[in-house]
Amino acid sequence: PGPGPLTHLLAAQAGRVVAVETDGRLVAFLQQAFVGQPHVQIVQQDILQFDPCAAGLSDYKVVANVPYYITSAILRHLLENACPPALSVLTVQREVAQRAAAHPPDMSLLAVSVQLFCEVELVGKIPAGAFYPPPQVDSAILRLRRRATLAVALTPSEAPAFFAVVRAGFGQKRKQLLNSLSAGLGRPKAEIVEVLACAGIDPMRRAETLALGEWESLCRCLAP
Repeated sequence: PGPGPLTHLLAAQAGRVVAVETDGRLVAFLQQAFVGQPHVQIVQQDILQFDPCAAGLSDYKVVANVPYYITSAILRHLLENACPPALSVLTVQREVAQRAAAHPPDMSLLAVSVQLFCEVELVGKIPAGAFYPPPQVDSAILRLRRRATLAVALTPSEAPAFFAVVRAGFGQKRKQLLNSLSAGLGRPKAEIVEVLACAGIDPMRRAETLALGEWESLCRCLAP
């Protein structure tokens, strides 16, 4: 919430607002600013330690100008949580928003991670001069709508293996999948060639060109 300008707008619209702020000085300011508004709860905590389930949140929305240096960590924390948000509308660094909303052949680990859980839309761009003090980068508004089911047919128990394969694929930037998967998974290239053939994927392709369904096929072919 910072000093609360966005929180005031949300408080005028929402039946309940939970504002998570780590800075004790701002928490004291916010508690005073929202005196007499019992539907606004100020929580002093690091957002990466905040548990939506413990706060009794379900079918909730996240609206925030997030700290840019932990954007990816915040997205992982919220989207992989047992009580994930139904909708997230976030101001993030423009480059990060573009990466999250990318399509093949410009995918990234972030894009795969976010798009597995959400429908992603880049809804607006904000120049640095719109902020005070102005940051060094331009910003964008990212809207994430939680999918009713994951974008590919994974069970919760299969998700760690899926992400292990995806991380390996993106582990060596711009390298061919044969090399990056072999190095990242610690498996012989001959085995990876067979796996890629099983999945119908050219070993000379790069991770950036794969769609989510192709990552799923890779995981199926790698499974013992």
